[in-house]
Amino acid sequence: MFDALSERLRKTLGALTGRGRVSEADIDAAMREVRLALLEADVNFKVVKDFVARVRERATGVEILESLTAGQQVVKIVNEELVALLSAGDRTFHLTGNPAVVVLVGLQGSGKTTSAAKLARYVVKQGRRPILVAADPYRPAAADQLQTLGKSLDVPVFRAPTGTTVLAIATAGLEAARKQVRDTVIIDTAGRLTIDAPLMAEIADLSAALKPAETLLVVDAMTGQEAVHVAEAFAGVVPVTGLVLTKIDGDARGGAALSISAVTGLPVKFLGTGEKIDALELFYPDRLAGRILGMGDVLTLIERAQETYDEKQATRMTEKLRKNSFTLEDMLEQMEQVQKMGPMGQLIEMIPGLGGMAKQAQAAVDRGDLRRVQAIIRSMTPEERRDPNVLNGSRRRRIANGSGTRLQDVNQLVKQFSELQKMMKQMSGGRFPRRIPGMPGQR
Repeated sequence: MFDALSERLRKTLGALTGRGRVSEADIDAAMREVRLALLEADVNFKVVKDFVARVRERATGVEILESLTAGQQVVKIVNEELVALLSAGDRTFHLTGNPAVVVLVGLQGSGKTTSAAKLARYVVKQGRRPILVAADPYRPAAADQLQTLGKSLDVPVFRAPTGTTVLAIATAGLEAARKQVRDTVIIDTAGRLTIDAPLMAEIADLSAALKPAETLLVVDAMTGQEAVHVAEAFAGVVPVTGLVLTKIDGDARGGAALSISAVTGLPVKFLGTGEKIDALELFYPDRLAGRILGMGDVLTLIERAQETYDEKQATRMTEKLRKNSFTLEDMLEQMEQVQKMGPMGQLIEMIPGLGGMAKQAQAAVDRGDLRRVQAIIRSMTPEERRDPNVLNGSRRRRIANGSGTRLQDVNQLVKQFSELQKMMKQMSGGRFPRRIPGMPGQR
């Protein structure tokens, strides 16, 4: 979502960091570029104006302008102000009460039902026992969808006969939770195509009756400033405690994500980063700011890796890397594990210094580069995977035919793997290479 904004900010701020000392005119020119970048990303005009004014005021202080590392300090200021911009409200996810009640509200198409299931998975991982409540009597498909998602998670779903009111469904769902000894009730409420009085009254009645620990407004980040207007409208009538921004992995410009908290004062608590049931992240302003500015997000990358790899796998792979006994079989296993962690572009932008390669890496995946490599390795015998040195001309032609690829594709993979082994040998000796062979998008 932030590709265009990130690229422009990295270019603008990178020009400053390369200079050391900077003048007030340099900062003015950079701030003009930052302002344009934010406006083009559909960030609220007033938010942009205030943000640029704060950065400029701090960056033109005497201690900055006279510093030998002024460019780096300006980037640090931009990062701090970006974090502050994203940090409104209490971002803690409260699960108080027995059972704790979480109500999801929002317009149709914002992703409420999927977000309810994602949230159920999240609380299960926290050691809780949730129940999902399908409180949308107007759209039977919503209850069917929630039931299907609940079944995939092994989480019970409460639904009521057609014609039951939202409040009656929610109340009965709460009673069902107590009978089943469930400690968390996640209620997927009805939406509308537009904001209307009956919708608001319905949610207000629900809130008054259940007194939920959290009322989360689900908004589609792809709708830009419209998402901000929706949040303002809901917050004016319903006691919204936080936001879930969905479709953050889309190709919109990102203005909603950067504006919504600053305009409404509502904290973003979760980000929906994809369509899969595990694609939900707690929102950390500093991590998102780091991704936008190309500084990476190592903590989220580690968390995703910990979810994907078990301890035995990690220990075994560490030992192989230490002994430089990494094989093509291991490479195939690692590629499969990395794909489980999320889209390649997202992963690359979390690595400090590689943010600019994220789009290139994702494009390589989209055109099938990884699938081609996997097909080639799977067409090898166990002996060939363990020792590529046995790959003579006839074996390589057989592998190319078996994988539906070209001979030069097989040759390229063997060459890249050889470079990868050399790189690992360097790393085991304490040296880190400038280029990572086999990185998607590299030739």
